[in-house]
Parts: sequence; C-alpha cells; structure tokens
Amino acid sequence: MPPAAIIRESPAEHAESTAEDVPAASNAPASTAGADPCPEIPSSAWRMRVDAWEFLGYAVRQLTSGRPGSGGVRLPPEAARLLPMLEAIEMYWASPGQPYVAEIRRRLECSEYLEALGLIESVTRRLAGHGQQVSEQSADPEREAERIENTADARRRFEVLVIDDVSDTEREAMQAELLGQRRAADDFTYELVFVPSFEDALVAVLLNPDIQACVIRPGFTTHTRQQLSRDLGAFLKGFVRDPAPHRPMDRILLLAEKLGELRPELDLYLVAGVSIEELAGSLTRRFRRLFRRQDSLELHLSLLGGAAERYEAPFFHAVQQYSRKPAGVFHALPVSRGGSVVNSKWINDLGEFYGLNLLLAETSATSGGLDSLLDPHGSLKKAQKLAARAYGARKSFFVTNGTSTANKVVHQSIVAPGDVVLVDRNCHKSHHYALMLAGAQVAYLDAYPLDEFSFYGAVPLESIKQMLLDYRRAGRLDEVKMLALTNCTFDGIVYDVERVMEECLAIKPDLVFLWDEAWFAFAGFHHIYRRRTAMAAATTLEKQFHDPAYARRHAEQQRRLGAVGGLDTVSDELLLTTRLLPDPAKARLRVYATQSTHKTLTSLRQGSMIHVHDQDFDQLNAESFHEAYMTHTSTSPNYQILASLDMGRRQVEFEGYELVQRQADLAVSIAQAVARHPLLKKYFRVLGTRDLIPARYRETQRQMPLRDGLAAMAEAWRRDEFVVDPSRLTLHIGLSGVDGDTFKHEYLMDKYGIQVNKTSRNSVLFMTNIGTSRSSVAYLVEVLVKLAESFEDEQAALSGLGKRAHAAKVAALTSAPPPLPDFSRFAARFRKDGQTPDGNIRDAYFESYKPGSCAYLGTAELSRRVEAGEELVSASFVTPYPPGFPVLVPGQVITAEILAFMSALDTREIHGFNAELGFRILTGA
Repeated sequence: MPPAAIIRESPAEHAESTAEDVPAASNAPASTAGADPCPEIPSSAWRMRVDAWEFLGYAVRQLTSGRPGSGGVRLPPEAARLLPMLEAIEMYWASPGQPYVAEIRRRLECSEYLEALGLIESVTRRLAGHGQQVSEQSADPEREAERIENTADARRRFEVLVIDDVSDTEREAMQAELLGQRRAADDFTYELVFVPSFEDALVAVLLNPDIQACVIRPGFTTHTRQQLSRDLGAFLKGFVRDPAPHRPMDRILLLAEKLGELRPELDLYLVAGVSIEELAGSLTRRFRRLFRRQDSLELHLSLLGGAAERYEAPFFHAVQQYSRKPAGVFHALPVSRGGSVVNSKWINDLGEFYGLNLLLAETSATSGGLDSLLDPHGSLKKAQKLAARAYGARKSFFVTNGTSTANKVVHQSIVAPGDVVLVDRNCHKSHHYALMLAGAQVAYLDAYPLDEFSFYGAVPLESIKQMLLDYRRAGRLDEVKMLALTNCTFDGIVYDVERVMEECLAIKPDLVFLWDEAWFAFAGFHHIYRRRTAMAAATTLEKQFHDPAYARRHAEQQRRLGAVGGLDTVSDELLLTTRLLPDPAKARLRVYATQSTHKTLTSLRQGSMIHVHDQDFDQLNAESFHEAYMTHTSTSPNYQILASLDMGRRQVEFEGYELVQRQADLAVSIAQAVARHPLLKKYFRVLGTRDLIPARYRETQRQMPLRDGLAAMAEAWRRDEFVVDPSRLTLHIGLSGVDGDTFKHEYLMDKYGIQVNKTSRNSVLFMTNIGTSRSSVAYLVEVLVKLAESFEDEQAALSGLGKRAHAAKVAALTSAPPPLPDFSRFAARFRKDGQTPDGNIRDAYFESYKPGSCAYLGTAELSRRVEAGEELVSASFVTPYPPGFPVLVPGQVITAEILAFMSALDTREIHGFNAELGFRILTGA
C-alpha cells in the first residue's frame, strides 16, 4: 500500500485561531506524487514518531489480553491508523526502518499480537534512550529487534544518508559492502538510510537529526514518491525555488548546496562512476571528499574520521587527562587536587557534594597539555578554532566571566575616545558601562514601545538609517564608528540582521557592527533561525559582494536613484524608502557577535564567546583586540567553564539541530495548551506576532508562524523586518489581577519551584531551551491550571467589596500605563553640537567624582523643579529590574515623562536609585 502522509493537527483545531490565522484549505498535492489532499506536517516529527510508536504499543498491548486471532487480515483500528504514518516516517530512518514496520503489519494481520508487541517495545525502549547503543544493522526484523535490544556496544552511533535511486538488490549489496568494513576497534558506528530523490534527501535531513553524513551518488531522481504534506511541500518549494537543473553535475551541486544550507555540520561525500580526477579541485568547498564506487574502505574510514573531528574536544580532553595524572602542587590554589577539602574535618562535605573530579581538575597550571587563555598555543587555541568552525565565524574567543565582559572587550577594541557609537538605548547595561569607559560619543536609538505590556520592542531600520543620514547632513558621518544592537531582544524580538547591515553599509561602508546575541547562541544551529544571526548574515553578504550579479544590481540601483557619484546627491526621503544596496567594492564587513553560551546552550555559568567576521581584523584590530582582551580577562580563568564551552561546541555540532527544533516545538505546545484550555485562556494569553510587532514592520500576518508549520515560519523570517523567537513565550497575566513580580516570586517560584526569565507589570516571560523536556512542559501547564483554579476559588469567595477591589486590580493591569519614555537628551555641556544627539557619558560619569558636584533630590522635589522648567541632569545610571535597562544615564536630562514612568513602576529592584534619598543629580552648570 502507498505510504501515508505525515500528519499533525490542523491549525483550524486551535482554539485561539481566527479565520486569518488558519491557512486556506487546498486540494493541491505538495509534491509531484499523488493527488489526494494532505494534512499539515508537524515541525516536530521527532515527537510524532515517538508518540506513534508508543500509541501503537499501547493499542497492541490491549489486544494481547483478548482472545487469540483467527488468522484474518483485518488490522485493529488504532494500528490501521498508526502503521501508515510509521511506514511514511521510517523511510527516513535507518532503524528500525520500513521493513521493520512492514513485519509488524504482517504480524498484526496474522493476529500474532505478542510477537508484534515484542517488536514494538524494542523500538520504544530504544527511542526512550535516544538509541546510542547498537550492534549490527539487519534487514531481518527479528534480528533487528535483537540488535535494538543489544546494549553491549556503547560506541556513539550516527546515521548516514545515501542518496541514489537503486534497486533493493543494489542497496543490500552496498550496505553489506560498506558495513562489512566496520571493526570492533572503531570509535563510532553508523547505519545507512537510503533515499532515491532530491526531495527525499532534503526531507530526510529535516526530519532525522541522527543523520551526520550524506553520500551523494549521481543516480538520484528529482521528485519524491512519498505523499508529502502541504506544509512540507510548501517549505521545499520556497527553499529550493529554482527548478532542478538538467545536467547531472549541476543537480549534484545544487543538492549539496541545499543540504549544506539546512545542516551545515553534515559531512558530504560524492561517489561517482566518472573520471573523478577531472572533478577533483572544483568541488572541494562542497564535499569533504570524492570517491569512486569501488572505494568502500576509504569511504568508511572517512565517515568515521568526519565524526571524530567534530567529536574532538581538545581542552576538555586536556583537563580530563590532567585530572587523572598524579601531581604535587607547590603553586597557588589549595583546593587543587582536593588538598584543602578532602581531608578537612569541617568542609569535606564540599567535596562530597561537587565530587572529586571537580577538585582534581582545579589547577593554576598552563602546561602539561593545558593552555593559557591569555596566550593560547595548544589545546585552548584548537578548541577556539573548532568553535569558530561550528559557529560560522572567522575567529572565536572564549570568555569566562559572561557576555558583560565580552561586550566590554569588543567596545574597547573598536572604539576610541570621541568615536560615535549608535546603540539601542534598551541594551544590556554592560554596553552603557563599556561606552562610558571607552569615552565614546553615544547616540541612543529608541526601540518601538509596547506600552500595553510595559516593555520595548526593537529599533526600526528606518530609525537607524535616519540617524546615519542625520550625521551625514551634519558633516559628521566619518565620526560614526559602530552600530550596537541586541539580537534577539530579551523578549524575543529578532532583527533581519542581513538587511540591517546591507542598508547601513550603503550609507556608511566602513561601519562596524556589534550584535549582542546573549540570548541567541542557539540560533546558528537551525536552518530558519540561522539566517538572522550575525555570523550567517556576514557570510551571506560576503558571498553576495563577490558575485558580479550583485555589482550589476548595485549599479542599476545607483542609476535609478540618480546617484552617479554616490548617495550624497540623493534625498534622505528617497533613501529612507529604498531598500539600499551597498557598493560591494567599497563595503567592508566588520561584524562581531557576543554570545552568552551558558544562557541557551551547554556551558557552566558565565561561559560566553566572542565571534568575529571582520575582513580587516588582522590589519586594523588584532592588536587592540588583544589588549582589550587582556584588560578584561582574568589571569585565573576557570578551567571548568572553558572545558564546558568546548563540550557545548561538540554537542551542537552533533545534535544542535535536533535540540533547537525541539525547544521551539515545545514552546509552541505550551502556547497551544494555554489557548485551548478553557480555564487557562480565561486568565492567561501568550502574546504573539501581532501583539509584539506592529503591522508596519511585517509583511506576514500569522500570529504564531511555527504553529502553522515550517513553511509559515520560513516565510515570516524571510520577509518581515522583525519576527518573534517561538521559544520565547510572553504570558499576559493581567486578567488574573496579579502583577508580574508577584506572580513570579510568590506563585511560580515559592509555591512550585518554577523559574522564569523576566516579568513586566502584567506579563511573565517563559523560555524553552535545549534542556527543556516534555515532562517539564507538562508540569508547567499543570501548574498554570492549578493557579487558574485557585484564582477561580478566590474570586468565588470574594464579597462585593472584594470583587470591586479585584476588578480594580485587573483594570490597572490591563489598561495602558504611562507611556514608556524615549531617551530624552544629553545636557548641552556633554554634547558636541546641537544637530546630532550624541553625548559623552564618561565626562558626565567622572564629573560626579568632584567634591560638591552631586546632590540627592527626592521624587517630589525633583518633579516640582522639572515641572517648573529647570534642567536637571542625572549623575548615575538608574536601572529598574524589570525592565532591566537604564532609564537614566550620566549626563541625561531628567524629564517629567521619565519620572511618571518611574513612579508607575511596580518593581522591587532599582539600581542607582536610593529609596531614602531619591535621585542623584549633577549640580554643576
């Protein structure tokens, strides 16, 4: 029978969906095969696959307690529903694979329920354990079940995708030949997945994260014989776009390119029957190696070697080896080797809690296989090179005291006193302090406000272009050195990084970009997220700038704009409404990204990285970067943090794609649960795209694109100026009558031990990450239901007066508070001129060091004097948590709008504000 389409719940079943949320029904097939309507595919084949096997096992287990079958061919109803689904999915996995499912079908049709159950339970146990233990792949289902059960082989396992349209006989021969090369001494073991077509190859690497290498052979066809779903077909159509070329080598190159775009970590091999000597040298960028069909041993060794290269974690291995060697410590660090802990009568429980390995690995040594972070030459240098490869950077640097330090390093390395830096006012405080230390002239950019929810979005590109043009008009564009933005923002708003850099470089070709990706380190390991990361965007632009076609497009745009001698003669209005292309002969790609690896990937706390794609790094910035790194990096870095960064890199190169897709999918499942549950949606609402991104900044209209499939998400991330990271969930709680701070501490944390990211006055921000499990998602939903039930009980018990008080709380949390204040201005004495907004925070900051230069004013007195028209200037950074950015910086003029916002804040923590004395202001003229 033909394989069934892979299915999911239709978006029409979502309780929160409106007519505009639900895609229009279509009877058109998503591929060239089949003409039947296809339901939607999940973005989470991993979950559907696991659930289908578990449900099938449950259904068959019920049958085993009934009467023996009569040998008929009628399938039990639940099995009849699930088996076609598994037959479709298992085509893209080596184990258990389609023949295994066919054998289960045969057993069920013969009513051999116990035998079928045994085959099913072998699979469910393996899926629950992520299937790392293997022995030999077998085409025989019973032997395959035994193989799946065999846990004696603890080697790491991966799958290899072979792309070629071959007969069953040829497939079995190739499988026997290649797997016959395996030896017990191999560090890894692998199994083969065979697909016949271009489309199937793309589907396989999308659905099966166990695939770590692809072997392309010239005989593959173009279209799948599978009946794909509408969403998956739409995604493939949008992803490939151009029709497959006719020449075999062009088809091979296009397939290699697309596989690399989806999963750049995959090792690609070409096996050809033609004279490969003529191909060698022209394909090295796309393929790891080329082979003739007869070279099965070399292919086998290359598959293992490719996995070994990614598996290598040189610094972790060095620390591990050091901890196993005997040593005498006549150096700093009494805790090293556990010396001051293990034999202590009073703190030996420290060693019992953390374990001996942690203490054995503690050392001040930089030799014996270890390395110096400040001057790496060995294992650390190699680990950082591997990180650069994994994250798509030209260079990567480890940082052991967080992205706060990473930001300071980059700012100090680029910015000299007097340089103008354009920066999002709502960025992390480390940027403000770094710019103060650097003596920069700071020009703050305002993000669009979300007053209803009391936080900001992101900075519109139009605002950035306008400020650059303002500096051009003032004759100061040459002073502008850097643009610093946060991507994604704390609340999950994501920029179109490529477009921002492209258009800014059209106005200022040597502009340096610093993208604070503290919350976005994971994004480089998923094909849709990746395009909006700094390193991927820089790589794309570099490729475009070397393309002659791009130069022709730029020349044509210059002609249309009438900019024969450059953009100086073109009006600001026209430049603001045109999607600008930079001159590829003049634009310099100088891009830096700072990432809190520990926030979203595997690393111990404070483990961060700096990634660099700077064409002029060696000529213009290597020495200053080194000095800045030396300035801010401890001479006693924590080796455990460094080792965890090394291992976190290994993890994402093998399973990053799987984990990131899972993290996003689990977040969508939380949002769906809130929207569907009758009690949850009475008190809570997950804010989506239309809540967080004004219509003028997006072309698409879907509230939660990933909920509607990968194609919908890809379209939004390709077209919209801003998108929302689906793994960030802003839960609006205003209808509960409980403010965000109270909800976080007294309800979630104190009662149920649930940790959340941040709050606003009427919202709580949840985020899933690569460590989030389905059980933790279920627990969160359960807790929200319990809280909603408690709100119901509390309101039912209220008297008339109590109900009015509760209604007032709800009204306060659901009505608009005072508008979020934009940056006011710097006092004139800290500015260079009256035409441009930049000010010198350092001068204002150090002015407060002078005796008698400062005074404290209470809020009432300050408000009275501001209302009277007096210009009062802040002496300090004033940062309320939430929202977590400085509302005031040194040298900034205090306004009535800022004071109104501060007075409306309901927060426990305000840095830089003295509750007893008030605001600290500068008294000098």
